[in-house]
Amino acid sequence: MDKWVYAWIALAFGAVLLGLMALGWRNRVRRQGALGAPLEAPSEPGRSLRSVPVLYVATTAASKPLERVAVRGLGFRARGALEVLETGITLDLAGSAPVFIPADHLVGAGRATWTIDRVVEPGGLLLIGWLLGGAPVESYLRLTDRTDLDDVVADIRTLIPDTRSDAQESRPQ
Repeated sequence: MDKWVYAWIALAFGAVLLGLMALGWRNRVRRQGALGAPLEAPSEPGRSLRSVPVLYVATTAASKPLERVAVRGLGFRARGALEVLETGITLDLAGSAPVFIPADHLVGAGRATWTIDRVVEPGGLLLIGWLLGGAPVESYLRLTDRTDLDDVVADIRTLIPDTRSDAQESRPQ
């Protein structure tokens, strides 16, 4: 066979694979449509307690660190900033509108070691447990400066209602 035939076969195979990946992602987004979109930041968010640069890794279904949530703004890794406010948390990620997590949607904060797409040193990821459309989810972030992760966790835990403050301490390990 001619070398061009092999090239066309390889291109066709690659196109089929890309099409299947796109179809799978579209179906994931459709399945998770009931979760709703994350809230946008309010015009008056309140006083800032802390702002740190982060690498957003993923948001997953709670206790399922390999099942990525693919709703608006949370489907892909991105650099950004995490701002802890009196009223909640804002995730300002490159390429999408800021996501606001109100304090009454927070269910836990802690450290994690791995999630889909990322494994780090023990306890090197910030885990934030929260409710998205009533469904529990967990967001994983990597701090990109020298801010102490325990200080950020402590700031977030001050926002969590006392009835839920001990939930989701540091999963997964």
